[in-house]
This record gives sequence, C-alpha cells and structure tokens, in this order.
Amino acid sequence: MRFVMPLSLLACLLALLVLRGLATNEVFHDTRIATSVDKDTVPQNLLNGGPVIDARGDRKANPVSYRIPDKTVVLSFDDGPSPEWTPKILDVLKAHDIRADFFVTGAMTTRNPDLIRQIVAGGHEIGLHTFTHPDLVYQSHARISWELAQTQLALAGVAGVHSSLFRPPYSSEATALDDWNYPVIQFVGGHGYLTAFIDRDTDDWKRPGVDAIVKAAMPAKPGEGELVLLHDAGGDRAETVAALEQIIVKLQAEGYRFTTISDALGATPAMVPVHGFQLWAGKGFIWATQFSVHTLPVLVGLLALVGFLNFGRFALMIVLAPVHARRSKRQDAWGPPVTEPVTVLVPAYNELECIANTLNSLAASDYPIEVIVIDDGSTDGTADIVEEMDLPFVRLIRKVNGGKPSALNAGIAAASYDIVVMMDGDTVFEPSTVRELVQPFADPRIGAVAGNAKVGNRDSLIGAWQHIEYVLGHNLDRRMYDVLNVIPTIPGAVGAFRKEALRQVGGMSDDTLAEDTDITIGVLCAGWRVVYAERARAWTEAPASLQQLWSQRYRWSYGSMQAMWKHRRAVVSRGPAGRFGRIGLPMVVLFGVVAPLLAPLVDLFLLYGVLFTDAPITLASWGGFIALQGLLSWYAFRLDREKPWHLISLPLQQVVYRQLMYIVLLQSTITALTGGRLRWQKLRRTGEVAVPVEA
Repeated sequence: MRFVMPLSLLACLLALLVLRGLATNEVFHDTRIATSVDKDTVPQNLLNGGPVIDARGDRKANPVSYRIPDKTVVLSFDDGPSPEWTPKILDVLKAHDIRADFFVTGAMTTRNPDLIRQIVAGGHEIGLHTFTHPDLVYQSHARISWELAQTQLALAGVAGVHSSLFRPPYSSEATALDDWNYPVIQFVGGHGYLTAFIDRDTDDWKRPGVDAIVKAAMPAKPGEGELVLLHDAGGDRAETVAALEQIIVKLQAEGYRFTTISDALGATPAMVPVHGFQLWAGKGFIWATQFSVHTLPVLVGLLALVGFLNFGRFALMIVLAPVHARRSKRQDAWGPPVTEPVTVLVPAYNELECIANTLNSLAASDYPIEVIVIDDGSTDGTADIVEEMDLPFVRLIRKVNGGKPSALNAGIAAASYDIVVMMDGDTVFEPSTVRELVQPFADPRIGAVAGNAKVGNRDSLIGAWQHIEYVLGHNLDRRMYDVLNVIPTIPGAVGAFRKEALRQVGGMSDDTLAEDTDITIGVLCAGWRVVYAERARAWTEAPASLQQLWSQRYRWSYGSMQAMWKHRRAVVSRGPAGRFGRIGLPMVVLFGVVAPLLAPLVDLFLLYGVLFTDAPITLASWGGFIALQGLLSWYAFRLDREKPWHLISLPLQQVVYRQLMYIVLLQSTITALTGGRLRWQKLRRTGEVAVPVEA
C-alpha cells in the first residue's frame, strides 16, 4: 500500500501530460499524407457524383452521393476553431446572416470550448475532422474509431451535441476518391457518419492572395450549387477573412443562397443534443483536458526548478569540493597534531551479529582511546558478548531501553575525555579512523567533525547503489557544506564532538528521529564550526533489501524534516544561528527535500517524450544528464579514492533507486504534513562488514 499513492500520483501526472499532448497535437501526431491514383474499387457513381457521400447502414456496400442544389452555396471551414481567426469569420457570417459548416478537430475543440459554443449558438453546423488530424489511410480501424469517439466526446463536453457529419483530413473533391481512402469512407459510414467532400477548393491555406481565393470559390458553371472549402485555423487566415466578405457579396449578387449541408440536402440536422452519461463523460473529459493544459506550465516550471537545483548543486560541488580537497591535503591544516586520548561511544541495541567486529576494529586503532559500550536494553545477548570479549579499554554500561539519544547521553556523562567519538554498533573503523577524525579539534573553534561513512556490503546491486549515493550524495555534499560552514549532519556511523559543545546545546535530544541532524544543527547554531574529515573512514552495513532500505530512509527523511522544522526559527535569528538559517537550512530544504521530491518529473517527461513525441531528442537529453551525473560521480569517486567500476550501475540507479527514494520522501512528507508519528525500526544485520584488506 505504501507505493499506491506515489505511483498513482505519477500515473495521474502522466495522464495529464497525455491529455495535454492530445489537445496540442503532440500525442499520436502523424504527418504522413497518402498519394494514390488507383480507383478500381471506387464506384463510378461516386467519382461522377456530388461531394456528400452516404455509406451509412444498408448503403455501406453501395454508397450514394448527393449534390448541393442549384443556386445554393455551402461555406465550410476546416481545422478550427482558432481563437484568432474563427471569431472574425463568425463576425462576417453574422453580418450577412449566413449559416455555414465548421469541421472541427477534437484537439482544437478542447482548447477553445467557448468558440464551439459560439458556433452552435450562431446556428452553424459542426462536423468532425478527427481529433489529431492524421491521414486516416494510414490508421487502423481502432485508431479511426478512437479519433471519432474522442472528438464526439469533446463536442459533448463543450456544447452538449453529437454530430453525424464527417470530413477526412487532407480530402478534396469526390473525384479524388481512390482505392486507399474509399475503405475509410465505408468504415466511417458504417459508424453512422455522412462524409462531406467539396466542390470548390480555394487553397486558401497556401495564401495565394485574396483575389485568387475569391476566384477559386466561384461556381464552375453559372447557377450550379457548390460546397466550398476554406480554413479558419492552421496558420495566417487574414486573406481568408478578407476574401470571405467578397465571396458572399458576389454570390449573393448572383442570387445564391447560403446554408448548411443538412439544410441544403433537406436532411435531418446532423447535430443532435446528448444527455446522460455521454454528456457528463464529455464534460469530465473537457475539464480534465483544460486542467492538463493549464497544469503543464506549472509542471514545466517545476521541472525547470529541478534542473536549476540539480545543476546549481553540481556547480557548487565542482567549485567547492576541490577547495576542500586541497585543504585536506595540508598536514597542518588545523594546527599542531592532536594526541590526547578520546572516548569512543558505541550505543548498541541488539547488535549480536556486529558488536564483536566493531570492538575488534577499535582494538586495532592507532590512537589512544577508551571505549564505552552503552547497551540499550538489548534482548539478544549483545552485552554478554561485550563482557566475554573482556577488552581492557572497553567499559560496558547496561541500561533500560530508552532509545539511541538516551544511550548516547549516558555515554557522554560517563566519558573521561573532552572529545567524544560516536559510532554505530554495526560499524567498523580503520586503524587510523579515530586519529584522522580528531585532528580538526586542534582548532578551538571546531565543535564537531563528520567522518567518511563507507558502504561495506557493496557487492550486491542495491549495495552498489547505496555506495554511489554515499560517495556522491553524502560525502561530496559534505565537502561543499564544509567550505560553506553549514554541514547539517554528522553521520551516526562516524562523528566526533567536543563535550563542551554537547553540553552547550543540551546533549542528544529525542525530539526527532534524526538525532544526528538535530545535534549537528544545534552545534552550528551555537556558534561552533563543523567540518568533514574525509580520511576518517568507517565501514557500515547498509540495508541489504528494499524493505530494510525503505525503513531506514523513511526514518532518515522523516527525522530530517523534524529537525529542520525544530530549527526553523534560525531563519530569523542573529549570529551563527541566523547564518545557518539563511544559508544552510534553505540549501538542505532545496537540495534534500524539494529537488528529490520533484525529481520524478524528469522521468515523467522522459517517458512522455519517448512514447509520444520525439524519442531520439528526449533520449539524447536524458543521456546528457546521465553523462553529467556520471562525470560528477567519477570525480567524487576519484576524490574518495574509490574504484569507479561500481558506476556501471548508475543509469539503472537513476531510474529505479531514485524513484524508490522519491516514494520514501513523499511518504515522509505526507506523514509530516498529517502529523503522523513514526516509530524507530531496528534493521536486521548480518555482521558481514569488516575493514577491507586494501584499506
């Protein structure tokens, strides 16, 4: 169930994009135009007959055609309605009290509903010109049916009418019927449509000039009835509007009357009202389409925001990470070497599989330490293992289960030294980790130091994805935040604090589920510097299944939001707190919440582009983004002295892993907004992580 809401949201957004694409002719747009000269299957009476063909019902096998009566002209307009030209054409027709036929596309109908209603109110007749204006010769029966049905749905929703009049796109005189498009006429006739071709094609879409359009509209023989083709959309129709006035005046002077196709043939009206389900389905379709059209600019704006945030983050990393790397290479970057002993705190709750590896790694440390294991009410014998190991530098504190913050506070109170190192009970240190971690404390302004957490179980696909995330998304970020002095999180796996800084902020708090973020922000706001020690490496066991990963990241995301909300007043504070509130907090919100939450828009537009628009360009753009991400990841791996072969899974990570993180973040956001509470969830460990030999 946890995936239902996020995936439903993405599906709805994709549906909105498709609806908008239909309304703008981006989706299913087919520009092919058929050319054929064979007429072997076309009945001769149609080739020599009138422009209106009836292949309905019993006439499907033997269609009949009808001519426009003498001294009668039907003006017909294709491809509209257009918000620029259709109103001008309607004004001319109204001035002369003339009714005409408008063959509209479904796409233009959904975009211009008021014009359709204006056409109907003016007594004009509406016919179907398909939804997306393809040449139906190339389309399947299913596609033709869809084109007609969707256009009818649009007409029902906009004006509450159904039309049985149809004109194929790219059609002309009935004499042009051939073996390719004749079956189309039979098919639509079988669905109850009367097909209207033309007698006179003005070619106004070519913009030949007003005089040429007027001349082309005149009857071939004096007094002969005519069905004339003009266009009210599809380009600049200024010549059409100007020519229309002259056409009407000239033909009226010759005694012609103007009417609609149905009226000219003495037939029942082609348009009939619709009721019930069809009416409300049409209204729903139009509402959804209109909503999608107006929503797209918002989605595009959000997509632009995602791009700006991602590229802005990339730029900051590229500029600031080398600054941190150069500073880290200096042996005297912080001052004289720190050699005083420190206390290492290991809060442990049911770490049966890992605690021995953790303590053995500390036993190999090349720096003087005391270790305090705080057993937080374990039920699996973790404390017994610690006692059995009987390491001389290890003290064990047993306490009733109270959560990680309370365990750490108990350890801080018992610590013998002024610098306290914190690590998780499922983590192992390299021999040099503690030494590298405490060197920045040579600078008295330093209140806390973040170490370099590494994924130990990286051989599986999910482990490799987390490995990439740790190197790029955590450690490279910390380099950037370090230079800006706004590091928001000391990782629980490897970090160090001055006891004075901890006392100043009241110790570890259980106000949030992200106590490491909470305490780090508190230390920053108290005026201490927080830095990143890249060579202080710790190896941790990352979640080995999607279920465990979900649980961990859900807690991280929700806890981080709690911490950000807790320290929200820093935005308006003075001094160091204000600096973090106006620089660090917005960056954490934008890069850590907003950008990941909107990131699926990239994949949504990718899917839309591949399926419905220009697949090569879309894939090339996405490939460029992945290439940029790959280059940045390679640089991060190089800085971290990691072998880059794991980056082979980066494209798949961007598609699958990022979506999982989006769902986690969205679920956390919903929990936060609804005021829900999330309980701490213990992850199952295997104890397989040890310090790599090559390290």
